[in-house]
Amino acid sequence: MKTLHKTAISAAAVALLSGLACSSVFAAEEAAEAPEASPLTANVTVVNDYRYRGISQTNFKPAIQGGFDYAHESGLYIGNWNSSISWISDSFPATGNTRVTAPVEMDFYGGIKKELIGEGFASDLGVLQYYYPSSGINVSGTTANPNTTEIYAAQNFTFGPVTGFAKFSYSLSPLFGYANSSGSYYPDLTVNYDTGVWGLALNAHVGYQYVAGNVQSSSPNQTNSSLYTYTDWKLGVTKDFGGGLSLAAAYIGTNAGKNSAGTYNYASPTGKNLGGSTGIVSLTKTF
Repeated sequence: MKTLHKTAISAAAVALLSGLACSSVFAAEEAAEAPEASPLTANVTVVNDYRYRGISQTNFKPAIQGGFDYAHESGLYIGNWNSSISWISDSFPATGNTRVTAPVEMDFYGGIKKELIGEGFASDLGVLQYYYPSSGINVSGTTANPNTTEIYAAQNFTFGPVTGFAKFSYSLSPLFGYANSSGSYYPDLTVNYDTGVWGLALNAHVGYQYVAGNVQSSSPNQTNSSLYTYTDWKLGVTKDFGGGLSLAAAYIGTNAGKNSAGTYNYASPTGKNLGGSTGIVSLTKTF
């Protein structure tokens, strides 16, 4: 908001009349000059551990992330989001002189978002492509290309200081490298509460990752569904500093367990549980 300065006039009556007139003119000019909200936004984040659906994508190490979104007044939108990762190269150890490299996750998405029910209740339909630029990956009967395509439907809601969404994601392709896992799905619920104090908002999330398919693992009677299906959750708080800068802290966990061989279904190269409970801290700047 611009600061307006009025010229002082010696005559009190003239000053009053002039002041009222100028006030109206300046208010109209100020409204006319106010910039419209840009349809293009961007963001960058640093986080101590990139957790996606509760599973570490960076082997408990920090990640840098960022992307952009373009939203048209019709409700149509497109976007791209990217993050450093290590889970693919961690999952495919080097063989001979061949080393797997896949340092980046690139997400491309688009859809339509409209308030069909009412103000504050936007319905969202879209498609999301996870793309992992990589080299050296040798897929076999139990693995597939990690690139994944999902469609999703979400319903956003607003009840005073409470906002959030319920969402359902469905995989049209094998899911993140699991062979024959097309048809996997992930329903989830996210709720935020604006406390109205110091720019603090409370955050809660729960999701259920169902991994379809019949790829056998360490036991001939165990499938992807029984091995890799799990529930994840998050409780956290976000501090809004204004100017697009926010700091978030959360406690995240899953019930992802072990297989019949006694090893974690989602394991790091050293055998640690990538879905174990942990604290996450992230700093985000939105432009």
